[in-house]
Amino acid sequence: MSRRSSIASTMTAVAFISAASGCSSLTSPAPTFHSAASGVRAMPQAGGRWTAKAPMPTGRAQLAAGVINGIVYAIGGFNGGALNTLEAYNPSTDTWTTKAPMPTARYSLAAGVINGILYAVGGGGGGGLLNELEAYDPTTNSWSTRASMPTARIQLAAGVVDGKLYAIGGRVTSAGCFNTVEAYDPVSDSWTTKAHMAIKRCNLSVGVIDGKLYAIGGFNAEHWVEAYDPATNTWTTKSRMPTGRQGLAVGVVGGRLYAIDGYNTGLSKTNEAYNPATDNWSEKTNAPMKRDLLSAVAVDNVIYTIGGSNHGIGPTLNTVEAYNPP
Repeated sequence: MSRRSSIASTMTAVAFISAASGCSSLTSPAPTFHSAASGVRAMPQAGGRWTAKAPMPTGRAQLAAGVINGIVYAIGGFNGGALNTLEAYNPSTDTWTTKAPMPTARYSLAAGVINGILYAVGGGGGGGLLNELEAYDPTTNSWSTRASMPTARIQLAAGVVDGKLYAIGGRVTSAGCFNTVEAYDPVSDSWTTKAHMAIKRCNLSVGVIDGKLYAIGGFNAEHWVEAYDPATNTWTTKSRMPTGRQGLAVGVVGGRLYAIDGYNTGLSKTNEAYNPATDNWSEKTNAPMKRDLLSAVAVDNVIYTIGGSNHGIGPTLNTVEAYNPP
């Protein structure tokens, strides 16, 4: 077995371990990174600029991130096992600090910020799939447990609209992905099931623009883009992403969504921007480094891409790169 196959198989096995919380036992299949049909080509435009930033103290893939008061919080992930690590990045000083660990170690989780509180939901760890929801308050550097998500799952994505956290897609069995959407209300500490996506997908990413959630790419839907309107509880199919990918990261700046890096038939450092006003995609300056299973956030109109992997080749990454859109 080659070094690439050996490490990739190890990481994949971790991503499909036995389910907890009533879910059926899972197998550990070989990696399922399939290619998709070619998408519509984007028109090249001015690209913007990338710069390297201070590396994250703990290299990791399959992490999540959120922003509170201009500080980036990187939580959980995988580095030889599930992590409960929480590290905070200050873009103004380009420095990292370690914070209180998350109660539940996990990878392939999702996160969102509501009213200055960081919520971590789902993922895998401890021998099964997780539905735990835990909340971090940076003012006290402490965590608390909230109502569990109805559907335990890994490889999901999340977005926040009008004070509610939407958990979207993910994987609950080794056989395929889910199109499940569940919304959490922190005021009532309760979950509500919402309209399903048209396409089942996992290892996707989500961005929020003007009160709508955009589900981008992912396994089983590498090119597909769907928009969810919480006001009407409906999904609409949008223009396909030119470069189909899973394990990508998404950042939103200036009313545009930037889809960065990921994996399809190979690792990608592609950067493509979606404009919901025109329903069109455009090419931007590629990221300096190819990687997947990373996270991204935006602070002061700059997108920060954090961590990730080389698709199972070598160690997980602590790389941080900043993209300043045109």
